Amino acid sequence: MATMQRPASSSDSDPRYANVDERKRKRMLSNRESARRSRIRKQKQLEDLVNEVSALQKDNGQLSEKINIATQRYMEMENANNVLRAQAMELTERLRSLNSVLHIVEEVSGFAVDIPEIPDPLMKPWHLPCPIQPIMASADMFEC
Repeated sequence: MATMQRPASSSDSDPRYANVDERKRKRMLSNRESARRSRIRKQKQLEDLVNEVSALQKDNGQLSEKINIATQRYMEMENANNVLRAQAMELTERLRSLNSVLHIVEEVSGFAVDIPEIPDPLMKPWHLPCPIQPIMASADMFEC
């Protein structure tokens, strides 16, 4: 049982083995080049992803800042609305007080006094007694 082993230097002398060795060498070079291109492609993809993460973090920061500004403005408006509600309630109470004085004057004098009904704008803001007109007011104008 003799096994055929090829001598190490047989590829130099035998053209059949030289052709096989040449194909192996070309395939190895082709694989190396393919691996190099793959590494370059993966590096480019990684750089693109890093750039995308950076851009998204920047956008996220800008959106967070806009949300903070909008929240701050909302809180300011909510505070201003609370002041206006309190002022409207105070004015309504003053008007009720004045109407009760008019009722007393009407009873004492015997003259009919036209006492308007007090609307409740806080309960039904869409039923305003007069056309909507801009009202200029400040919190300090109601101080005693």
